Amino acid sequence: MTTTAPVADTRALGLAHYAARGVLEHFLARYGLTFQQQITLRAVVTADAPWTPDDLVARVRDDLKADPADIRAALGVLLERRLLVADGAHLRPTEAGRELTAAVRAESAPVTARIWSGIPAEDLAAAGRVLALVTERADAELAALTA
Repeated sequence: MTTTAPVADTRALGLAHYAARGVLEHFLARYGLTFQQQITLRAVVTADAPWTPDDLVARVRDDLKADPADIRAALGVLLERRLLVADGAHLRPTEAGRELTAAVRAESAPVTARIWSGIPAEDLAAAGRVLALVTERADAELAALTA
């Protein structure tokens, strides 16, 4: 019996995204953190330079295509929980924010490794090229729709 590989399409992309996100959200729930809060926190923790709140909201909006009001609410929670602090006009991660980010990464790393293990490098490279192109095109379409 011959089986054919599934074709990459919107449904396959969505299923992969939500499956991987579900795994991450399992670990985030242990810390009372939502996906959007984690993306926002991680952006500050991994940044080369401090973000202003407006720049951070714009970055997360570009990444998640989320409502800026929801991102500001996530940012408010992170500030309230002292995972981030305002330092003048910029945001900085606290030690607690860095530790939480590191803990989630460390706990999820073995599962992530199992998910990605055994996939040939050439398949990962091809998938990366396709996903980058889909992202570029979808961003352009969204920009046209919302212009």
